[in-house]
Amino acid sequence: MKRSIAWGMIGTGAVARRFSEGLPYVPGATLAAVWGRNASTTETIALQAGAIACQRVESLLDSSIDAVYIATLPDSHAEYSIAALQAGKHVLCEKPVMMNAGELDRVLDIARQRDLLFMEAMKPSFFPLYQRLLRQLEEDPIGPIGFVRAGHSTAEVPPEHPSWRLELGGGGLMAIGVYQAFLAVYWMGEAHEVQVLGRISGSGVDAFACVQTTHAAGFAQLYSGMDLSGPGDAVLAGPEGYATIHKSWWNPVSATVRYRDGRVVELNEPIVGGGFNYETAHFCELIRNDERESPVMTHERSRQMMRILDRARAAVGVRDLPVT
Repeated sequence: MKRSIAWGMIGTGAVARRFSEGLPYVPGATLAAVWGRNASTTETIALQAGAIACQRVESLLDSSIDAVYIATLPDSHAEYSIAALQAGKHVLCEKPVMMNAGELDRVLDIARQRDLLFMEAMKPSFFPLYQRLLRQLEEDPIGPIGFVRAGHSTAEVPPEHPSWRLELGGGGLMAIGVYQAFLAVYWMGEAHEVQVLGRISGSGVDAFACVQTTHAAGFAQLYSGMDLSGPGDAVLAGPEGYATIHKSWWNPVSATVRYRDGRVVELNEPIVGGGFNYETAHFCELIRNDERESPVMTHERSRQMMRILDRARAAVGVRDLPVT
């Protein structure tokens, strides 16, 4: 029998609800405690999950939970990650993992000092479709990936959404571009050069950005935006063919691999549980195996993604503090 993992959840927004709804699909995992700034939503989620609704975040961290899922906005990720680690809890932190690479290094240092597991909740690589695509490209390769194209833009972000607020870590790069950064570094490693064209909104966040990155293995073209509509697919290109992960590629359910010799392979893998359950199951197994770092979402991979975001945001003109 699997060792049971008791979770505490900080945050009660839409992302938190998806995590909570996916947890019943994770064997040997339960939601034991919930805290959020909104007492009403905290009570609702806790009641639905059979968890305790905590009135203070300290009460959640003092409880007998094994791990904390941080589902707040990026501006508070470092604060809550450090508090959870100092309380002796393993931490799964929602993407983008921090506001900048400096914050991430600080949190990782504390995780190492406390001998605890820390992982960025970057879900795509744990989906069944992504895992099947990896097997396909291993068994019938298209050669080394030398070009990645990925992006998504939506003009449906309402003006009151937190993504338009600079002080909360808003902007298309942080909200959407982090997925594209993941795909680039997953297949080609560290970005050595980052070039950006973009547009700043009236609130000081990036409304649209086109990012080109250079890696030892090749190149990537990435885009993200909140005021234009664009497809959400991705392409991985090699010398013997290319793979297309169809929209929405960060919640992947289908892909097509086209080989240079004319063969076409269609991959389809539906999801259950909403998708957050796959990364959560992986995290639970890491705890059971007494691991301190995921071999999939490594600390260095999170660093490489964060460095792309830092450089891209700076290049397009995003400032650390709200524009006054």
